[in-house]
Amino acid sequence: MIDIIPFEEEYAAEFRKLNVQWLQEYFEVETYDEHQLSHPLPEIIDKGRYIFLAMKDDKIVGTAALMKETDVSFELTKMSVTKNSQGKGISKMLMDACLKLAKDKKCNRLSLYSNTKLATAIRLYHRYAFTEIPLETNSHYASTNIKMELKLT
Repeated sequence: MIDIIPFEEEYAAEFRKLNVQWLQEYFEVETYDEHQLSHPLPEIIDKGRYIFLAMKDDKIVGTAALMKETDVSFELTKMSVTKNSQGKGISKMLMDACLKLAKDKKCNRLSLYSNTKLATAIRLYHRYAFTEIPLETNSHYASTNIKMELKLT
């Protein structure tokens, strides 16, 4: 059984490890990521942001975060699932938890940054009705080549 739980400080090392492994597999760990992943409490949680963790058999197997952009919008980020746990609906469970929280917080828009080489992730976002929007030239992620958004109202 897989449970989606809110972040607790005891899972900080696992949150970092999972995201670093994922980034190293597909891209590289950028300075912006390294800082957030190494300091999730002050850089994410304490800034009115949220982290969800997928737990199976007392192990963290997935992560997702919502970064507050404005009072009514969040960025969906830090979504990762361990290799052994992929294909089991964990990304969908994490996405559902993020969407529920965003709606509970009266958010009217979610955005995300990704890369088109992540075809499985892009398909997931399309299934949730995310649409492509123009990517800023000053994105904080060097590996990004697509920005998407989901309107919630």
